[in-house]
Amino acid sequence: MRWFFFLGLVVISECLIKIPLKKGKSLRQNLQEQGLLKDFLKKYPQKLTDKYSSSFMMTRETIEPLTNYMDVSYFGTIGIGNPQQEFSVHFDTGSSNLWVPSIYCSSLPCSNHKLFDPHKSLSFQPTDKTMIIFYGTGSMLGVLAYDTVQIGDILVANQTFGLSLFEPGITLYHSHFDGILGLAYPSAAVSEATPVFDNMWDQGLLSQQVFAFYLTRNEQNGSIVMFGDVDPSYYQGNLNWVPVSKPKFWQITIDSITMDGQMIGCEGGCQGIIDTGTSLLLGPTKSIHNIHDFVGARREFHGEVTISCDAIHILPDIIYTINGINYPIPASAYIQSTKETCLSGFDSMDFHWNKDEIWILGDIFLHLYFIVFDRANNQVGLAPVK
Repeated sequence: MRWFFFLGLVVISECLIKIPLKKGKSLRQNLQEQGLLKDFLKKYPQKLTDKYSSSFMMTRETIEPLTNYMDVSYFGTIGIGNPQQEFSVHFDTGSSNLWVPSIYCSSLPCSNHKLFDPHKSLSFQPTDKTMIIFYGTGSMLGVLAYDTVQIGDILVANQTFGLSLFEPGITLYHSHFDGILGLAYPSAAVSEATPVFDNMWDQGLLSQQVFAFYLTRNEQNGSIVMFGDVDPSYYQGNLNWVPVSKPKFWQITIDSITMDGQMIGCEGGCQGIIDTGTSLLLGPTKSIHNIHDFVGARREFHGEVTISCDAIHILPDIIYTINGINYPIPASAYIQSTKETCLSGFDSMDFHWNKDEIWILGDIFLHLYFIVFDRANNQVGLAPVK
């Protein structure tokens, strides 16, 4: 089986459903009644306040290790609640909401993943608001709530998150992560939920309003997401900064896509979205067919697009030109070798926003380039990985 994840670019909806959860007390009240406040303050000596206020006023940075699953899915561990319940989540720049499966979910994907139990968290705060998210593959319906969220060394207070009630289909059943943590802009969030990164910044937990990804190849260890700082030891040379063209997803302008000096896509310019939730390089059907013709690819009866494995050593780079800088994708990256055959790393998916052609730069691109997401200046920084 060939794995292909496409989580980002959500289609969103809202509804109103109530589940039988009693509204909780404040974090301080719960801890005090349980006799845990003193121990909690010893561990987290920052100022403790009620919902909607900045609870942990420490400026810091953190690095979260990510597990690389078959080069198509990268996920790390977070804690939710008090005491913490741990979940593996996919850090997704193509969406904005945090959600995990809940004990109220009876769908098949919830049968083989960890489930959040609100009754076991002293700091849990329910709401009557729910959300529906349709991802590129997979979807979920859930109820919104508030609780503390731990990522690395950072503890985010009163974070809005979703508890899934229904996860249709089997896509999420086969995922090796429990939930999704979105890192796109607040304008892409469902039900006006504040994204985790925005709460990190608003609560004074970061020294800089940035996060960055380093994703390994060939199923190697060492992938990370870092918040609040940028470590130059992960990339070569200087970061090249590119303005965000539309602050909803991490959308930028691509000048052209060429091969051997010939235009093979994005003629006259197009839009690109940097999406850690997508494993491949996606583009309009016509352009992807053009690329496949150039590389001698063939579509098989079961839908996979195969390329001669010998072509890995022969075909030239495919070059994305972004803000005047060339970003080569070698054949060894855009041809994916398996035990049985070699497959194209390109796939077609048609998006047109305001008549702009949309390309998705997924993990194949991110394997080659270290990416910094700078919310303060609405820009992304790119540099070759070491």
